[in-house]
Amino acid sequence: MRRIQCRAITRAVASLFQDACIHLPSDVVASLKRARRSEKSPLGKQIIKSILENITVAEDHQLPVCQDTGTAVVFLELGQEVHIIGGDLTTAINEGVRRGYKGGYLRESMVHRPFSARKNTRDNTPAVIHAEIVPGDTLRICVLPKGGGAENCSRLTVLPPSRGYEGIVEYVVNLVDECGSNACPPLIIGIGIGGTAEQTMLLAKKSLLRKTGSHNADSEIRELENKILTAVNMLGIGPMGYGGSVTALAVHIEVFPAHIASMPVAVNMQCWCSRHREAML
Repeated sequence: MRRIQCRAITRAVASLFQDACIHLPSDVVASLKRARRSEKSPLGKQIIKSILENITVAEDHQLPVCQDTGTAVVFLELGQEVHIIGGDLTTAINEGVRRGYKGGYLRESMVHRPFSARKNTRDNTPAVIHAEIVPGDTLRICVLPKGGGAENCSRLTVLPPSRGYEGIVEYVVNLVDECGSNACPPLIIGIGIGGTAEQTMLLAKKSLLRKTGSHNADSEIRELENKILTAVNMLGIGPMGYGGSVTALAVHIEVFPAHIASMPVAVNMQCWCSRHREAML
């Protein structure tokens, strides 16, 4: 049995959120550079150029790459041979969020009673935590600061199984069209298919942690990713909604078996500012 101190988890979470909010992953930056080269609209090219300049300025001056530093979403893969000591795991994670956002001067966006008082928690807690027990004696922590604009465009539906492949394509493309510029394209579109309502929503969000533009290993799912990406980019929404040929950078799909009577489909939109970082303890 391996022991991991809560204080080490707190330090890791604080550092990961600060790093994630300032530095975009290299695969995201590379995808944006490819998008600039392929974009057919001169205005679209200029917008992607401005996005890339913004990324450089954020890194050079150690500033958040976007003013919306998001909801603190944390994914944990906890080895079954790990014993957390020195406190409570959830408390340790929230303390890391608190320190990271306060120490990094990151915008605090979480509010109590979102339907009425809307009083800011003033430290961006509580975090949204998803934990999975896995074999081994390590703790993998992955943080995802999720911006409000893109999250607002996320949706869940349960399609009749008879709608099949084409029903999924139609649903996703119509949703992107409906959202227009609200999710700050070019997008990374996370899609979950199968399971139950809550499982498919989680699949969609977790798919955003994949390297941008990477494909599902299953050839049929890979074909569906490509078909949706092509159809979305034919909408003409373009970078930041100003028109163009690059509305999405990638489509990531994860699939889980489903009940014979249902076909849950979840879409979790991610703007171009796809921030995430991970650490292994």
